[in-house]
Amino acid sequence: MSITAYVNARLIDPSSKLDEDGRLIVEGTRIGAVEPGQGKEGLSEGAEIIDCGGHVLAPGLVDMRVFTGEPGAEHKETLGSASEAAAAGGVTTIVVMPNTDPLIDDVALVDFLNRRARDTAIVNVRPMATITKALDGQHMTEIGLLSDAGAVGFTDGDRPVSDSLVMRRVLAYASEFGALIVQHAEDRALSAPGVMNEGEYALRLGLSGIPEEAESIMVERDMQLVALTDGRYHLGQISAVRSLEAIARAKSKGLDVTCAVSAHHLVLNEMDVADYRTFARLNPPLRVEDTRLALIDGLTTGLIDVITSSHRPQAPEDKRLPFAEAAEGTVGLETLLPAALQLHHENQVPLMTILRAITTRPAEILGIEAGTLTAGTPADLALIDLGYPFKVVPESLRSRSRNTVFEGRTLQGRVLRTTVSGRTVFEAEKD
Repeated sequence: MSITAYVNARLIDPSSKLDEDGRLIVEGTRIGAVEPGQGKEGLSEGAEIIDCGGHVLAPGLVDMRVFTGEPGAEHKETLGSASEAAAAGGVTTIVVMPNTDPLIDDVALVDFLNRRARDTAIVNVRPMATITKALDGQHMTEIGLLSDAGAVGFTDGDRPVSDSLVMRRVLAYASEFGALIVQHAEDRALSAPGVMNEGEYALRLGLSGIPEEAESIMVERDMQLVALTDGRYHLGQISAVRSLEAIARAKSKGLDVTCAVSAHHLVLNEMDVADYRTFARLNPPLRVEDTRLALIDGLTTGLIDVITSSHRPQAPEDKRLPFAEAAEGTVGLETLLPAALQLHHENQVPLMTILRAITTRPAEILGIEAGTLTAGTPADLALIDLGYPFKVVPESLRSRSRNTVFEGRTLQGRVLRTTVSGRTVFEAEKD
């Protein structure tokens, strides 16, 4: 059995609240020991030694919201290219959305995705299946069979389940299997005419707006349905103050609800739509500064559980259009960590809180073996240089699509090495 020792590391493990200098021993594919305060002394002969140079060694990131193009739109992204981007960003597990062609709404397709991931991906790939067949919002998929096939959750991706009776039945039925229902909260009757956040700035730009209520109305409805059914509910993206308030009330009642926010909603606001930048055409849209600050506060207090990349690759021809006609979405696997770290560098959110939201907490919600440095668990690791500054250049991204909302922005913090099940899948070039 191969043995690798990561020495001279700042070990940070949100699952145990460990933050101490020391070393970590990998035995084969799993973590053998975590030893705070230890250096190179006493290591077994023949062990590979990796000097971490005092940098942070943390669990590999778990990204709960990743869209790819495979199957059906491989020109946007494949599982292979998404995994390369993920590895470069320190992400060792990606949860892929089922909005592909064909849709992931059948056991055979979940099996296909798992086999393709084993053959082509260098990180762990966990599929979600659709809530409704053909995304029709009416007919429930075979949640039990799909769970047995390996689906870690159920979502219609960027489409909401709008019918209240259907959502009630879904939550009730899924609760029989302990299955996680992931909702994209959007009242499309309110949001359909809009292309950015509703407000004075949208008026100045001459663009139609999307009010926060287009999200929060559905969140408030869903909280009542969760109370009615005792279901497990996760809000895939949160971007509205009243959504936060509804989640807070539900959690205070002991309901099994969790929520996520994208990294870009934490560090950008509606002003980043300036000059009609179509890379900033997102769903939900970037909100006002006060809402961004409220989201940061929600993350700090633990009301928001998870930070995601909300990785949504789009082909150039779908973005090089007038703002109102451009496709929604941004790539984000490689910028998830440095964007989130901006909150640490600006002393807005503790580092442990940020890392918990992108490692331990998503793993807990999904019920997967990840997001921890505990001995005996898979050796999924990220070695991080917190202080490294770099400019986001689309051409340098490993994603097959380059539509990054952070284009031209300077971020701080990069991944030096990514390890999946004890195997190094990414190593940064030395300066």
